[in-house]
Amino acid sequence: MKQLGNTRSCQQTNHLLLTPDSFVRAPLPGMQKATAIVHAAPRLGAHFTQYSAEFENDGVLGDTALQRFIYVLEGKLNFRSGHKYEDLTAGAYVYIPEGVPHSVAASEISRALVIEKPYQSLPNVPPPEVLCGSIDRVASQPLMGDSALQVRPLLPNSQQFDFAVNFMTFEPGASLPMVEIHVMEHGLFITSGGGIYRLGDCWHPVTAGDFIWMAPYCPQWFCAVGKTPAHYLIYKDWNRHAD
Repeated sequence: MKQLGNTRSCQQTNHLLLTPDSFVRAPLPGMQKATAIVHAAPRLGAHFTQYSAEFENDGVLGDTALQRFIYVLEGKLNFRSGHKYEDLTAGAYVYIPEGVPHSVAASEISRALVIEKPYQSLPNVPPPEVLCGSIDRVASQPLMGDSALQVRPLLPNSQQFDFAVNFMTFEPGASLPMVEIHVMEHGLFITSGGGIYRLGDCWHPVTAGDFIWMAPYCPQWFCAVGKTPAHYLIYKDWNRHAD
């Protein structure tokens, strides 16, 4: 259907759905043997940048002065900051505070999600430190008492952090308990499974590999469809007053 200009990708004033058939790859400054698919950025109206980074063996991620969150989808990344060194495999992640020198290199063909944004400081609240973790070491908890819908918070619930990243699991047929409308914006990447996402007045079929940006106050609702659970990684601004 590509010859007929067909795609599930869709841009509206309050949301964006990007599907793999419409991804465009380009290296970002400092990348070596790596390329990026920029999913959301300030040019879209987002207050953060999120992209997928695809690495060849020995590929390198470029520098940034912004705070950065990296989640490994596949492969193996070597993270170094000062005397701290971590091997990050699928399901592992690292948070790097603003202005902290670090390096990220792949020891094999790898893929990762990267989130970057300026840090919003609070008076008398120290900025966070480097944090490494793995999804299999984060306890899940039911959302609003529904055991079929589980949440894993990947960053601490602390005023030091100005955003949150959660890993969501929906059993087949599970759905959000309400249509949410709120001041936070989202960046969402579906890692496996699929379902139906309501965004504004649109209803989108979504599946693994899709990315969604949701603007503040965009009506949103999701239901997992199929025979396997749906999983997604979701960003939101958090712990700060709205601009």
